[in-house]
Amino acid sequence: MPTLSVILITRNEEANLDDCLASLEGIAQQIVVVDTASSDRTLEIAQNYGAMIASPPDWPGFGPQKNRALDLATGEWVLSLDADERLTPALRTEILTAIAHSAQVGCFAIPRLSWYCGRFIRHSGWSPDYVDRLFKRGNARFSDDLVHERLIPQGQVAKLKNPMLHYSFMNYSQVLQKLDRYSTASAQQAFAKGKTSHPLKAVLHGFWAFFRTYIIRAGFLDGAQGFALAISNGQGTYYRYIKLWYLNRDAGK
Repeated sequence: MPTLSVILITRNEEANLDDCLASLEGIAQQIVVVDTASSDRTLEIAQNYGAMIASPPDWPGFGPQKNRALDLATGEWVLSLDADERLTPALRTEILTAIAHSAQVGCFAIPRLSWYCGRFIRHSGWSPDYVDRLFKRGNARFSDDLVHERLIPQGQVAKLKNPMLHYSFMNYSQVLQKLDRYSTASAQQAFAKGKTSHPLKAVLHGFWAFFRTYIIRAGFLDGAQGFALAISNGQGTYYRYIKLWYLNRDAGK
């Protein structure tokens, strides 16, 4: 049976990490955790599961940090997870079968079922949500994006059937915190690429994000959470563009 390394990056992930690592039972020969200045029990929890832990002093962004974890992996296959994701027993079995019979495939995309403040979202553009996460070591690297990084695989990508569970937003306080953090990082990334914005552009893009989520992608079928998700998507998009405008203005552009 091929060996499997699981890689994670963490930053004060105590609330999620125990359940995430527990879901790896019987599947991982190595767990790699690259941590950024956690002040809670994150490192203690990782140690309890026998993880290899690295704590670099800087934060280069999500993509480069995941590549640091990847560089520490020794398994023939690598599974990249976030601390708020869980493997189900059915998915664990499918992963083991996939890596044992994958002569022509170097990467697998896993469907993800995401939780938003009380329910799993099955529309709104969130489902099906395939993410490239399982790959042969040496066959893929992560992009250097500060946020919304992606895996860049070589060769054929196949799809698994069983979803991983993604507990992305447990309450609306988390929504607001992540909205602020991610919109800031996205604005900084866009600014570094020379992109510009304007308040009217921010409003229009925000409205479009709401409309696309709630109407075009049938967010109304996800009930009250679908409506709230569409609003937060609109807000996040608006804040990203308005923060980019402020960055341009402060730089004299």
